[in-house]
Amino acid sequence: MSELTDARFLDHLADRLAALPGVRAVSLGGSRAQGTHTDASDWDTAVYYRGSEGEFAPRDLRDVGWEGEFSEIGGWGGGVFNGGAWLVVDGRRVDVHYRDLDVVEHELAQARAGRFHWEPLMFHLAGIPSYLVVAELAVNRVLRGTVPRPDGYPAALREAAPDVWWGRGAATLGYARAGNAPLGGRAEVLGAVAVAAMCAGHAVLAARGEWVTNEKRLLERAGLREVDALLADPGLPLDELADRARDLCGRAVDRAVSEAVNDRANDGRQGDGDGASG
Repeated sequence: MSELTDARFLDHLADRLAALPGVRAVSLGGSRAQGTHTDASDWDTAVYYRGSEGEFAPRDLRDVGWEGEFSEIGGWGGGVFNGGAWLVVDGRRVDVHYRDLDVVEHELAQARAGRFHWEPLMFHLAGIPSYLVVAELAVNRVLRGTVPRPDGYPAALREAAPDVWWGRGAATLGYARAGNAPLGGRAEVLGAVAVAAMCAGHAVLAARGEWVTNEKRLLERAGLREVDALLADPGLPLDELADRARDLCGRAVDRAVSEAVNDRANDGRQGDGDGASG
């Protein structure tokens, strides 16, 4: 059993990570940053460095001597989520994510302009948006150093992202209905429904202006947990399953987008009122 309290452990961990060559900042993410953790929750951290300077190297993290698995930079498929380590430190499970500040600052500028791209990532059914690293800046707790912060959820991203996400989800269901259902491909159709539901979840939360950093509670937050009942019904014909999933998810996205449009209209009217009274 460890003798360190959680607070002392986190302080020690942050100091050690911040001391690695090239590390500019260290942050705490996940449930521990948001206060929703349990005693069994792991510790999600990120180390920020500048890839253009070439000073950060995973071997320096490996040389600390902690037990675990270490990837090279780009070892988790490249892209914005470009690698990390799964460790056991003082008896606690710790994830360390590598974050290139050059990439992070670029994606922050892109998000403010309403632009992003999609990337595959292990353990994520729908993949991730490139603005995931911006979401981390918004919700993570900075332990050492400084990182740029988004000033709220970018309005341009809130307007653009829902169409992109639900476009992927709807296309996935359309293909499953036309290509997999007629062949009796139950696994394929059920998988497509799960992926499309996650895409719809991203669309709903983007329309609301709520950051997403993983899929763990995505369906709950988006109000899409009803999709479980569809997937659990063995008597539902596959084409009907795809149709009902599209209806369920599509209505949720349409509702969120409509509410977002109303919010923008209300904000505009309030702004006009403020200006008139000045």
